[in-house]
Amino acid sequence: MEQHEQRPAQKQAGTCPVELAVQLIGGKWKIVILHHLAVNGTKRFNELRRIFPDATQRTLTRQLRELEQDGLITRKIYSEIPPKVEYTISDMGQSLIPLLSHLEEWGLAMIERGRDREAKTIEETSNG
Repeated sequence: MEQHEQRPAQKQAGTCPVELAVQLIGGKWKIVILHHLAVNGTKRFNELRRIFPDATQRTLTRQLRELEQDGLITRKIYSEIPPKVEYTISDMGQSLIPLLSHLEEWGLAMIERGRDREAKTIEETSNG
């Protein structure tokens, strides 16, 4: 595997652990990319483009590159024409699965909470 220059998040020894974690997984698409790879397995770049249609190619490429440089995903390049590249969550990335699961549960609770509020508003409107 090719060695890449370390990103600033990795260079800051002694930083707050939460700050470091946010630097590594922060970004509009990183957490959902990691979650998707953890749940659904290896994906090719174009599959990820279809899964995240609101992400520009440039942004998705940058987020994937940073995740790879930080050791959270691996990229496998096949020497064939057309070129084939696959992304997989790495062992270090898999250590985030419990956190990703908790985020998913929290998100589902927030969706349900929103539905409950919506239903309550509709009920109040129809009774009022």
